[in-house]
Amino acid sequence: MNKTLIVVLASTALTISACKKNDVDATANQDVTMSDNGMMTNDAMAAPAALPTTAADFVNAAAASDKFEVDSSKLAAGSASSASVKAFAAKMVAGHSASTAKLEAAIAGMTPALTPSDMLNPAQQTLLAGLQGKTGADFDAAYKDAQVTAHQATLDALNSYANGGDNAKLQALAKGMIPTVTAHLNMAKGLK
Repeated sequence: MNKTLIVVLASTALTISACKKNDVDATANQDVTMSDNGMMTNDAMAAPAALPTTAADFVNAAAASDKFEVDSSKLAAGSASSASVKAFAAKMVAGHSASTAKLEAAIAGMTPALTPSDMLNPAQQTLLAGLQGKTGADFDAAYKDAQVTAHQATLDALNSYANGGDNAKLQALAKGMIPTVTAHLNMAKGLK
């Protein structure tokens, strides 16, 4: 398993746990290394990820995932050289903006009220920072890796919540999103 995949899988766990405690202090003294594609990783982020089981955890993980996808894909408009990467990125901006709207509609009127936090977790921040400043083929390769890793982490979170979540309405949302995220993951894997 490549380090980028491990980073993104861990990012889901860090997003969830960030609402409960400050995990940054626990990882502050860990070594930062460079992955094969030149992106910085933190060895502490390679720990097994806890997947969302509560409504609040799921909502925050989904919101952060959408924000990462939109923000990283907007970078592709000016930094990518491949037409297929630019086209994929445009689909991701549209698709994840629509996903955010579906999430907001699903939680509207819930009691107790849920307010999603789209704050990127440390692993997502690292992936996004790894894309900034890259251009051309370097950006294309890093973006593809980030998209595969991020979509796999999102798919894992959706499957986990769909099968073990605590809110039937959000479980149905997660189940409904699985085919789209699977398609996005497969498209990302095929980017050239």
